[in-house]
Amino acid sequence: MNKDKLLKRVSALGFAMYELRLFLDTHPDNQDALEMLKSYKKKYEAVKAEYEKEFGPLTLNGYNSDEWLKDPWPWNNDC
Repeated sequence: MNKDKLLKRVSALGFAMYELRLFLDTHPDNQDALEMLKSYKKKYEAVKAEYEKEFGPLTLNGYNSDEWLKDPWPWNNDC
């Protein structure tokens, strides 16, 4: 699969998972939605892994993280 198509699939699956999580906030007992979220998560992880294997990481360090917040900010460095 080409780069654009894989990136669109990652994006679409990420969006679907986000929407399902919002739905589950108001319908926490909906088992169909929970199963769908689990299914989309597996697909998302597979497509993301395929993309990253072929084209490199989608994020700076290959995973979603807030590690960059722990680094000193430019104004905190001694000049």
